[in-house]
Amino acid sequence: MINYKRKEHYRVEDLVEIMSILRGEGGCPWDREQTHESIRQNMLEEAYEAAEAIDLKNPEMLCEELGDVLLQVVFHARMEQEKGGFTFDDVADGVCKKLILRHPHIFGDVQVRDSDEVLKNWDAIKKVEKSQKTTTDTLRAVARSLPALIRAEKVQKKAEKAGFPVEYSDAENKIGEKLFEIVREARAAGVDPERALECATDAFIESTHKLESERNV
Repeated sequence: MINYKRKEHYRVEDLVEIMSILRGEGGCPWDREQTHESIRQNMLEEAYEAAEAIDLKNPEMLCEELGDVLLQVVFHARMEQEKGGFTFDDVADGVCKKLILRHPHIFGDVQVRDSDEVLKNWDAIKKVEKSQKTTTDTLRAVARSLPALIRAEKVQKKAEKAGFPVEYSDAENKIGEKLFEIVREARAAGVDPERALECATDAFIESTHKLESERNV
């Protein structure tokens, strides 16, 4: 048993220390066995659960789920630190520098009129950071790990922002073409395609429940 002093309230540095204990000698066998790949899905699931708390407008649930997301960050950072890679402090350092760099209207002398101009500057700075010299570079940088509908929407937005109309060629997968077109139609109508599919799925579940109830009468 680890002799760890309990506290009334804990801070981020306590979380980092606890993770170090769990991964260290005499720590938890399960935690010690994990790799970036083995808990990759956990990161995605925790992020979606945090999003659900936002949808439910439940601050207590959101607080808990954000803690789970933070745990994943600390977990991955600890594994890298053990290999002589980056640390949690490096993660915090990197995002702080990024925020300062991408907000020159706050931390520099750039003038902006509105949030649209803020986003325009953000995109321009990001392109320089990521060495994105062409629109294709920008489109390829959209994470392939995103859900397909969300990725298609982001790619379309970035392409249109750069002055390229949304088109597609004769793809082998006709269903893929149809889905891509549906995303375009959703965007044109001001509809979130991911949310629209969620609502349709929820409606299907409810209609199934109604039919099932009627059969059991």
